[in-house]
Amino acid sequence: MIDSAHVEQRLPVPFETATVEDAMSPGVISCPPETPLRVVARMMATFNVHAVFVFEHQDGDDGDAQPWGVVSDLDLVAAGRLDVDMRTAGASAVTPIVAVRTDAPLVRAADLMAQHGVAHLAVVEPASGRPIGVISTLDIARAIAVEHGVSETQAST
Repeated sequence: MIDSAHVEQRLPVPFETATVEDAMSPGVISCPPETPLRVVARMMATFNVHAVFVFEHQDGDDGDAQPWGVVSDLDLVAAGRLDVDMRTAGASAVTPIVAVRTDAPLVRAADLMAQHGVAHLAVVEPASGRPIGVISTLDIARAIAVEHGVSETQAST
């Protein structure tokens, strides 16, 4: 399942005043738990993302998939030592999904990442609780970096 909105790159908002919505990447790329890990890797490469949500259908469900876990690029790298053709998204996913609301302060997202030791959070719509995007450590780094000017970002030699 692919639900990715093309949104122009927004200017970052300073970390101290930003909400999750200010820094998140909108859209969700997902797969069912039985998806081979190699297919997940292709999805990441094709859509240039670092995380794929794992959704599963509930028994007696009318086709509405429920978020279950997330496979990150680091999970994929760790599984790369194993036989990726025999591994599935469900076997490699971090569960349960750690989620944060769009209206939460960005510092809350950073706290959740640190608490749970994850680099990606599902961003959920407050009214429905459905994932509508993802926020990563890189998104938070961009917000933190807003406070520094261009001259301060030169590499040391």
